[in-house]
Amino acid sequence: MKKSFLLLFPALAVVSLTQCQTSKPAASAAAVTDSAAATPAQPREYKYETVAGDPLKARIYTLDNGLTVYLSDYKDAPRIQTYLAVRAGSKNDPATATGLAHYLEHMVFKGTSRLGTQNWAAEKPELDKIEALYEAYRAKTNAAERRKLYHQIDSVSGVAAKYAVANEYDKVMGAIGAKGSNAYTSVEQTVYQEDIPANQLEKWAAIQSERLGELVPRLFHTELEAVYEEKNRGLDNDFSKEYEALNRTLYPTHPYGTQTTIGTIEHLQNPSITEIKKYFGQYYRPNNVALCLSGDLDYDQTIRVIDQYFGKLPSKPVPAFTPAQEAPLTAPVVQQVLGPDAENVMVGFRFPGTTTHEALLVRMVDKILTNGQAGLIDLNLNQQQKVLQATSFADVNNDYSSHILYGTPRQGQSLAAVRDLLLAQLEEIKKGNFPDWLIPAIINNEQLQRTKSYESNEARAGAFVAAFVARESWQDFLAQYDEFGKITKAEVVAFAQKSYGPNYALIYKRTGKDLTAAKVVKPAITPVPVNRDAASAFYKEVTAQKAPELQPVFLDYKKDIQELKLASGVPVYYTRNTENQLFSLYYVLDLGTNNDPRLGLAADYLQYLGTDKYTAAQLQQEFYKLGCSFSVSSGPDRVFVSLSGLDQNFEPALQLFESLLANPKPDAAALKAMVAGTLKARKDAKLNKQVILNQALVNYAKYGPKNSFTSQLSEKQLLALKPTDLTALTKKLTSYQHRVLYYGPRFTSTRYSKESVEESKKYPDILLILLPGIVETLQKLHKTPTKLLPVPADNDFAEQPINSRKVYWVDYNMVQAEILFLTKGDLYDKKLVPTTSLYNEYFGGSMGSIVFQELRESKALAYAVSSSYANASKLGRSNYILSYIGAQSDKVPEAMAGMEALLTDMPVAEANLQIAKDAIRNSIATERITKSDILFSYERAKRLGLDYDLRRDVYEQAPNLTFAQLSQFQQAKIKGQNQTILVIGSKDRLNFKELAKYGQVQQLTLKEIFGY
Repeated sequence: MKKSFLLLFPALAVVSLTQCQTSKPAASAAAVTDSAAATPAQPREYKYETVAGDPLKARIYTLDNGLTVYLSDYKDAPRIQTYLAVRAGSKNDPATATGLAHYLEHMVFKGTSRLGTQNWAAEKPELDKIEALYEAYRAKTNAAERRKLYHQIDSVSGVAAKYAVANEYDKVMGAIGAKGSNAYTSVEQTVYQEDIPANQLEKWAAIQSERLGELVPRLFHTELEAVYEEKNRGLDNDFSKEYEALNRTLYPTHPYGTQTTIGTIEHLQNPSITEIKKYFGQYYRPNNVALCLSGDLDYDQTIRVIDQYFGKLPSKPVPAFTPAQEAPLTAPVVQQVLGPDAENVMVGFRFPGTTTHEALLVRMVDKILTNGQAGLIDLNLNQQQKVLQATSFADVNNDYSSHILYGTPRQGQSLAAVRDLLLAQLEEIKKGNFPDWLIPAIINNEQLQRTKSYESNEARAGAFVAAFVARESWQDFLAQYDEFGKITKAEVVAFAQKSYGPNYALIYKRTGKDLTAAKVVKPAITPVPVNRDAASAFYKEVTAQKAPELQPVFLDYKKDIQELKLASGVPVYYTRNTENQLFSLYYVLDLGTNNDPRLGLAADYLQYLGTDKYTAAQLQQEFYKLGCSFSVSSGPDRVFVSLSGLDQNFEPALQLFESLLANPKPDAAALKAMVAGTLKARKDAKLNKQVILNQALVNYAKYGPKNSFTSQLSEKQLLALKPTDLTALTKKLTSYQHRVLYYGPRFTSTRYSKESVEESKKYPDILLILLPGIVETLQKLHKTPTKLLPVPADNDFAEQPINSRKVYWVDYNMVQAEILFLTKGDLYDKKLVPTTSLYNEYFGGSMGSIVFQELRESKALAYAVSSSYANASKLGRSNYILSYIGAQSDKVPEAMAGMEALLTDMPVAEANLQIAKDAIRNSIATERITKSDILFSYERAKRLGLDYDLRRDVYEQAPNLTFAQLSQFQQAKIKGQNQTILVIGSKDRLNFKELAKYGQVQQLTLKEIFGY
């Protein structure tokens, strides 16, 4: 995992403190499980550590059983982000069972002997049989014997599944209002994440301690199929294959390179439940686990609840990991990867691990190369358009770190030429050819970014995970920022000279057919029952426990946003930042590429231009020095002009920005290079399966061949462009009617700073500090004509009717196939939103939904499935029903039939419906729209003709809907509606006879759907 070094902390010191266990009553003192310890009669003191100067004000506890607990109180919303981090990842997999840690991650969601079962006494013997059969299966090599054993596994699994409750973990988390239930496995760690309502802390603790204490690998063979699908998706991902090749080259001895997180096909097809249980018993111990929480929490109450539920879990010594020592690289090691995506080159260097000073220096070199604005690669390669795209990033892990340079070529440019340009930037560092101010500016900008990131509970709790996984104390973790801030230019130059030589891995990703490509073969699986209406005693006990009610807080746009006005008549929508000294400023125009397809090009062109005073590179450097950045972007019907950064530099940054908008200096060479780059990027887009499916095909299906995606300037028109054609457009932007959105610490009008007023009371002669108000500053610096031009009328493309059933498909060399069912719904109607919200939550919106349960859990037909009724984002536009399947090509007929059946006849599951209602109600009750999101919520509302927070309607109406009403909606709006089915896959693997069952099948060419 990559750690960000963004903030310096002076004088960090650890303080050991204690707190009383009963300083505040818990939300609910009653235990919800039999295993929960009773609240001690006598108060208990919990020792914890803090670090002086810590912006998170974290407390770090260690329970008696070794469990580490990180807590940070941040009351942005009545929710808590939780991570349960296990210090065990794919590097800890046995060499004979790779992918084990990742597969175990999947199984932890399956429950325990109390969660996920209706009858454990009856289920356990069947699970024991399955485990023994798998051990026999993996020992056999004869194909006939293996088929016979797998048939037995499939048969016994069906019996065991009768006693299981599929997805009960997801159901119980949904019932308590959790969001973002998920997990990830990396080389060092496995991390389980939940975003929970603050009033559900005790239920969360009961559930998580239950699954940390016991593993029951139920529904094993269907989940194994999901992992197969995940493997196949990786085999279809060129970047994944390229990165694996890089790691194999850099780490020929260490597990970072000798094995992958997903595992080999051979090992996946020969799984061992016994090995998985052994791994769980070795590593899933409280002394090897951290709970990382940030949100609206009470420190005393939270640690008491955590100890109550997790404190009884037994500790056990964890196997030590001895990293393999890699021999130094002395010459470039070259590998080639083939695949359908666009070509690129990757150069990787190997360094020591995360806690070393060398890792800090790697991070600094990385930022000198690319920081998004003023790095050597940013300016010398990207801004000068010497390559199509280039970047640098560091992958820092415990035992070793990698520093990777990455670049994609322009038309006619060789990968070797891109490699040379990337390496040349390192040579510049070795020579010290970068400005003296750059390192201090990097440190300041990293501070700014970290301050911004700490507005997120995910980032705050994520920092705890990073420290725990790196085996660093919180004090040492924070101290690294101080150490990072002391790095000098001389030190960087010496480090680069010593460390960056011919000692690299070089991966050429070329466009072509990978003849070594394989796939995980689909075994025969009989669908298993999901028992939707069943529930374990544990589930009933947890969900029956009462929790304090939390009330929703809806936006009142008239109160939460101040509408101001400049002398020119430009409206300013204002929300004040009371948390830190960062600002965000936007100019929003209601016009876009639908009005003039050159607008997007004009916005892109601006990054390559300077002014009369600064070159393009100097301008980026000036912004970076100020800790500010700008962007201009154009969508089909809106232009966003934005400036953000450190408020103390607001005026000079705005002056720079306004000067660029008003007087960009045309550059013919830059335009020529940009046009050439645009043409190459268009060519590359036709090699990207996600662009083909989600943009080109979807727009073609909705609007026909003429749509906002295809309506671009032709190659002839691009080549005929003049620099002034584009600069005239950007110069004219602020001449149109527009509005300003401001979120920052400025007051609306000029006033003395509070601090200086307080000081003047003590010292009458002190000079009072004036803080310019946002209105006065914009009045002075935002240049507009006396009379603004009206924006052109909307020029939206007409949505096409779907009068018949069609199947559009595009040929793409891939192992899997991806399918999208698309149905046109009604025009947007706010009255439908409560119903569609409940429908989406119940039918296809989560891992506990009907679609996920049926197609993945029961039938193992796909790794990724979803279905939703997507409301339009603009009044007068249509809603659409979108249902997605990502599956092996040989599973496509069954997967499509399964999805079609669900769309036709929605299963009745009253228990699931109640969970969906609870999830919606809990989510809205604990959601808080704050900061700049208030302004953008208002923007979205206005586009839909709303003047209030629509969540109020959803909160009040959705929980009162009956299944009969939901079914009536489904029958009227979804069942039997004409569909356009979009398919991307290999013509050699798709079953066209099956596709023809869903309508007239038509192959579309890339030229037809891209328009060029």
